[in-house]
Amino acid sequence: MGIWRREIATFLVIFLVICVIGLFTGLFFPLLLALTLFSFFQQLYQIDRFEKWLRIGGQMNYPNTTGVWKEIYYHVYRIRKNNKRRKKKLSKMVGQFRQYTEALPDAAVVLNAADEIEWTNKAAHDVLGLKHSDKGQRILNLIRFPEFIAYLTSQQYDTPVIFPSPMNNEITLAARVINYGVGLRLLLAQDVTQLKQMERMRKDFVANVSHELRTPLTVMKGYIETLQDVDDGTSLLLTNSLNNMQGQTDRMQYLVDDLLLLAHLETEIKKHKVIDIPALLIQICQETEEILGENRVLLTLDSDAKLVGEEHELRSAFTNLLGNALKYSPEDTYVKIHWHQIENALLLDVIDQGEGISQTDISRITERFYRVETKRDKKISGTGLGLAIVKHVLIRHDAQLVIRSELGKGSCFQCAFPLNRLSVNI
Repeated sequence: MGIWRREIATFLVIFLVICVIGLFTGLFFPLLLALTLFSFFQQLYQIDRFEKWLRIGGQMNYPNTTGVWKEIYYHVYRIRKNNKRRKKKLSKMVGQFRQYTEALPDAAVVLNAADEIEWTNKAAHDVLGLKHSDKGQRILNLIRFPEFIAYLTSQQYDTPVIFPSPMNNEITLAARVINYGVGLRLLLAQDVTQLKQMERMRKDFVANVSHELRTPLTVMKGYIETLQDVDDGTSLLLTNSLNNMQGQTDRMQYLVDDLLLLAHLETEIKKHKVIDIPALLIQICQETEEILGENRVLLTLDSDAKLVGEEHELRSAFTNLLGNALKYSPEDTYVKIHWHQIENALLLDVIDQGEGISQTDISRITERFYRVETKRDKKISGTGLGLAIVKHVLIRHDAQLVIRSELGKGSCFQCAFPLNRLSVNI
């Protein structure tokens, strides 16, 4: 502000001098015009010098001048110097980022909002076949697997997409997209070939072992039943031993059956047909009540919608949910089953008045063999695979399992099916 005041003060002094001279000589207007033209051309000259200085880079050796223009030169120079320092620092950070990402074993690709490649690391060349010269190309023109195209265009990046490497069909990749910056996305592709092989070996092992256990179990159960038939009850030890043996073989049989069902769900090809869900639910409820010998199930059907899917899989899932609800609820309570439709989904609610589930356990109860540790008056039997089966069945039907529960107040297990599963959409 001090320089501006001096500039204004100088101009006012000159103007007053012109006014005094003009008063005595009668040349006020010519002198004022001369002052105006002089100031105008002087500013044009300063602007021209300033533009030339900027054109050559705005270095330290700016033109020798005074007043406001000297301050303008200095401030612009300082701003450019700070920008240069920040640019140098940013370039260093970018260089370090590229060094780090080049060392990553996973492929990394930076994409813009138009799915065009901005940058790739070395691993992207090895497993995706992308080159540095591909910058500016749309990645969908270079990686044309249907799974990857559907994943990238869906804008839903919560889970990774699995597809083979374009460079080697024997390599399996898991790709994930992370949004960052303005319109930028980072595509990371990891080699999961060994993990998939181990998962396949585990599935084969479980399926083979479960299948091989069936025969000896059948033989053991046959002999136990034969011994029970000839047992006259005179030996309490023998009778109890046979009953325990039968109970344990039955438990092993349930476990083997559940493991085989899980293996089937993981490997079997989907076969779609129209399923009358209301009729299926009525049948499941009737069969359950016949086994229990009491009426504890309240079924409400607010929709006659039919789904496209696997009937025996859905039967198994619904039966497991109903069985769990009855098993973990007091015997004097009811379990409600509600089939209904909302704006964007078909819902099956299984509601009980049982002991409830803590929030820490809800996220894990669909894991295999996971059972909630709770002190109960009596032990509840089970294999720990029921909800895992439900989860896999729903995944195969593009559905979700939503669990809402509160300790001491019961639980609601909700199966949410998308509307594209309606039979009218076949």
